[in-house]
Amino acid sequence: MPIKNRFAEILPEITAWRHDFHQHPELMFDVERTAGRVAALLREFGCDEVIEGIGRTGVVGVIHGQAGGGQAGSGDRAIGLRADMDALPVREQADVPYASKEAGKMHACGHDGHTAMLLGAAKYLCETRAFKGRAVVIFQPAEEGGGGGLEMCRDGLMERFGIEEVYAIHNMPGIPVGEFAICDGPIMAACDQFDIRVVGRGGHAATPHDAVDAVVVAAQIIMALQTIASRNVNPHDQVVVSTCAIKSDSSVHNVIAQEVMLRGTVRTMRPELRDYVEERVNQIVTATAEAFGARAEIAYDRGYPVTSNRPEYAALAVEGAKRVTDKVNPNVTPMMGAEDFSYMLEARPGAYIWLGNGDSAILHSADYIFDDRALPYGASWFVEMVEARLPA
Repeated sequence: MPIKNRFAEILPEITAWRHDFHQHPELMFDVERTAGRVAALLREFGCDEVIEGIGRTGVVGVIHGQAGGGQAGSGDRAIGLRADMDALPVREQADVPYASKEAGKMHACGHDGHTAMLLGAAKYLCETRAFKGRAVVIFQPAEEGGGGGLEMCRDGLMERFGIEEVYAIHNMPGIPVGEFAICDGPIMAACDQFDIRVVGRGGHAATPHDAVDAVVVAAQIIMALQTIASRNVNPHDQVVVSTCAIKSDSSVHNVIAQEVMLRGTVRTMRPELRDYVEERVNQIVTATAEAFGARAEIAYDRGYPVTSNRPEYAALAVEGAKRVTDKVNPNVTPMMGAEDFSYMLEARPGAYIWLGNGDSAILHSADYIFDDRALPYGASWFVEMVEARLPA
């Protein structure tokens, strides 16, 4: 069950695109160079439509099949394929000849690889057009915290191009190169964040009884928040509550802090559990502060929703992967990371699949590097999804 031969032939070209994107990483919505390069390549391939500026800096290419393709609303079906383009504010440590040329920025999550493999698929689909309908290739900005997927949906992505189903890949360290993994239902978590301000009464460290120590109160809040996962929710549910930063208004050895700031994140796998955990965080923070004679203010912000695969579409993704390789895990364990492809899956059915990146450093680390051997596997899977869902 090999990858498509054409991708073996053009792998040096796809790899060169990837290395170029890697050398010139861009953050969030500020992906003008990347988006411009993507748009130019899509036009060079012969895409029937290339539209820029969707979701601020997103790019969409439309490829009509041999039977015509038509326009949105014509009755011809359209399948969406998505890749993310943005990098991270990380200083690269990987020793590669095509290392980032932008100080403090790098493709530490492999979006350069995702973009390159979807470009490879677009080139192939423009050459062959062995499908009926429209293949819509979606290049999205600001996956890393900016909600670019939501911005593209708000900009009419699904309606404008008549997209009926949408699919995406993410590379995954720890899975062998060329192997796919997916599961039914939630595959990645909802991600929320909180900022807590604890206000006590400052004083001298030698007379703590005359103060209300905000550091002690904050410590109690941090420990109490851990009981949400251990004592408030069913052990079978997946919940993470992590306090990741603490800062007080004191920086010396003998002053009791009056204010402490806490920052953290909450990860959940079900909407109703997401509601419950938010409620418990607020209750615990407020009540704990009051119990120690302090007060607390909390700002709780909801981020990306759960990324969830409908079973019938996960099965389609598995079938597509098996046409590329016989190494497919259909029951992978979900992870508590978050992904804004979730917004697209809320707008249209589809699936999100992982593609192995081998024994690489973990995602978001300074020495992570995308494995170029994965490129033809990802490009082949994208093409398989179009050809299978839009048979000529």
